[in-house]
Amino acid sequence: MHIDARKLPNQSEITGDICIVGAGAAGISIALDWMNRNYKVILLEGGGFEYDDEVQELYNGKTSGQKYFPLKSARLHYFGGTTGHWAGMCAPMDDLDFKKRDWVPHSGWPITKKDLDPYYAKAQETLQLGPYNYDFEYWRKELPDLNPFPFDKNVVWNKMWQFSVARFGKEYKKPVVKSKSIHLYTYANAVELRLDDTKKRVSEIKVANHSGKNHTVRAKHFIMACGTIQNARMLLASNTQTNKGIGNQNDLVGRYFQEHLEVASAELWLAKQFPTELYSWSYGETKASAELAIAESVQREYKMLNGTASLTPLRIAQYTKPRMETWQDSDPRKSADNMFANWREAAKKGEKETGNIEHAYSLTTRIEQAPNPNSRITLGSEKDSLGVPRANLHWELTALDKYSVRKIYQILGKQAGLSEFGRIRLNEFLRDENDPTFPDSTNGGWHHMGTTRMSDDPKKGVVDANCKVHGVSNLFIAGAACFPTSGAPNPTLTLTALSLRLSDHLKGLV
Repeated sequence: MHIDARKLPNQSEITGDICIVGAGAAGISIALDWMNRNYKVILLEGGGFEYDDEVQELYNGKTSGQKYFPLKSARLHYFGGTTGHWAGMCAPMDDLDFKKRDWVPHSGWPITKKDLDPYYAKAQETLQLGPYNYDFEYWRKELPDLNPFPFDKNVVWNKMWQFSVARFGKEYKKPVVKSKSIHLYTYANAVELRLDDTKKRVSEIKVANHSGKNHTVRAKHFIMACGTIQNARMLLASNTQTNKGIGNQNDLVGRYFQEHLEVASAELWLAKQFPTELYSWSYGETKASAELAIAESVQREYKMLNGTASLTPLRIAQYTKPRMETWQDSDPRKSADNMFANWREAAKKGEKETGNIEHAYSLTTRIEQAPNPNSRITLGSEKDSLGVPRANLHWELTALDKYSVRKIYQILGKQAGLSEFGRIRLNEFLRDENDPTFPDSTNGGWHHMGTTRMSDDPKKGVVDANCKVHGVSNLFIAGAACFPTSGAPNPTLTLTALSLRLSDHLKGLV
């Protein structure tokens, strides 16, 4: 069922069993999981079914610290959320990502990968992927020409990815709108969470839109699935009853913002051409491919973060501008046009390159960011057009981040040399081991994580192992905001799995 909240009588009261705030990957995944159950599920979406710049403007805000994308264009504000322009890259986190690592401050999840495995398998279906199997040998039998580089697999292994072409806004609009149990309200922006007299339960959520309509939503359980930045913003902005905001008694809401650092870091020059389809992919065509990853034992030995290296032909990569440069328009459509135009231009120029460069690659890092409490979301003094204080982002990286990127290529370089396969050449910004800084060209993956991190200890996290906000019995957070650490893979598969696990937990409560 679909209701446009702009067309409701002003001050309408909306009631249900569960209220999900946000119709992106997390929110839609949970709603679909309740589609055939005899409960009323309210799904609130701040935008409509298409891009609306007035709604998108609500995401505007300021950034500081390490250079970042304009906040307005760093995510999408309509049904389907940021899956409207994602690349579809999916891989589960590794066992190590969930463990406490003594060399990674603030690491460790209260759950293990085994706890998520059944939900990873279920998320594969939601994301319209293949089997829940990311073993290289399995895919080597399934697909042709997946020839691996001749590296010691006890040091460097092939981390497999699968690729989704599912756009939640297109794939799931029809089943959600036709559902009798899901009540989708578009143009229903949450502007405040209200607690009951005990201040231990959410009693209602206030919603508003640009038509001047204000409504109240009441439910037994509330799930914030607005995205990492917006979830933290809403908890902080709901501060009329608790001056620090909801769930923020220990000043943790908004802290530990994490991104995947995605930065061209080195060049690989092969001794001769090496035919393989393992390390390349084409959107909409490739079922599975790999990136080079560092073994857990080696990460422990060198006390480094978890990351991977992807390959792009150097003849093309040398003409490709950093996304942090091409994606600087506050309109995400214009930024996307700028980025794709550069990619087309680089590919055209690269076609003319001949000689040794034809068997050379640019190596791009995708690596977790060390959890850092100073990397955070706060509220600005300016308010948006619906009266909510804007979110400001301070993105701060650490020396461990830089050390880990450099170490990946030192390890790969040694493997390339030992196998007489080729040579690694570090990019300029990695050559000075005493320089902990990153250049402004350092890309993020638009992968926002960590601002309401998970921990069984309320002094170390905002939500518990079931994604419930500490101290508030009926308020839950869905999505990558709950990640204590970010691992190397893109977050969509894991956040969908974690959301489905939360959905199962709620089934025991209603």
